[in-house]
Amino acid sequence: MDFEKKLGRLEEIVQKMEKGDLALEDSLKLFEEGVKLSRECHARLNEAETKVKLLMSVDANGNATTKDFTPEE
Repeated sequence: MDFEKKLGRLEEIVQKMEKGDLALEDSLKLFEEGVKLSRECHARLNEAETKVKLLMSVDANGNATTKDFTPEE
């Protein structure tokens, strides 16, 4: 599932839980799924931030530096 779909699913989970009309077991299942999705989204955002920092870096002479980016898995 890509980032946007994960984020959309996370938003659905929050909306369902905010209504407060779920059984405890259903709430716990959704909470567990939400935590997992949140962690995955957070990791993807950290990856993107690292890549942007690499792309924006310059050397002592002001020249753009290039490095291969390999996301941590």
